[in-house]
Amino acid sequence: MAQVFAHGQLRLYLLALLEDGPRHGYELITALSDRFGGTYRPSAGTVYPRLARLEEEGLVRRSDDGRKATYTLTDAGRAVLDERRGDLAHLEAEISETVRAQASQVRDDVQAAMRGLRADLASAAQRARDAATPVSGAPDPQRTASHRRRVEAEAVVRRFGDEVRADLRRADAAAGVDELTVETLRTVLDTALRTMRSTLR
Repeated sequence: MAQVFAHGQLRLYLLALLEDGPRHGYELITALSDRFGGTYRPSAGTVYPRLARLEEEGLVRRSDDGRKATYTLTDAGRAVLDERRGDLAHLEAEISETVRAQASQVRDDVQAAMRGLRADLASAAQRARDAATPVSGAPDPQRTASHRRRVEAEAVVRRFGDEVRADLRRADAAAGVDELTVETLRTVLDTALRTMRSTLR
């Protein structure tokens, strides 16, 4: 994605996150991801060098707690924050606008996905109807056609589930699965379920 923070903004925001209390580096990364609704997650290679620089400048203090390092805002760091409250407020406004834009994009993507899903279901239903020719001696041709449509619909559901699980496992093994992914999947499936149920008698 495009650059999120301009020069010097990330270090300022790290100071702001530490204002509420000491945190581990991983907690700072998670807090940043949460603030952006999961649409942005800085890498360790982005955050830790800036924390080290802030420590060199005396704005944060690092203390080792076993295998983890805890970062605490110093008085000098608080003074910098107090001096740059205006910059921080402007940065918060920019982040909020970014999150709103991303949320709008997600809604548009969900709506587009639902339109595609409805079209796929309608197409599958039509193919099943076309293939449902009466069988000589069959007691109930409508039941036979319904059974064929149900089997095809279940195959669509299984294929969707298999592809989603595979994508989630690949993401989990790589960069990780964000909360936005879970919320998007929940929204898509809830909408799909309601849409599907509306077609059932």
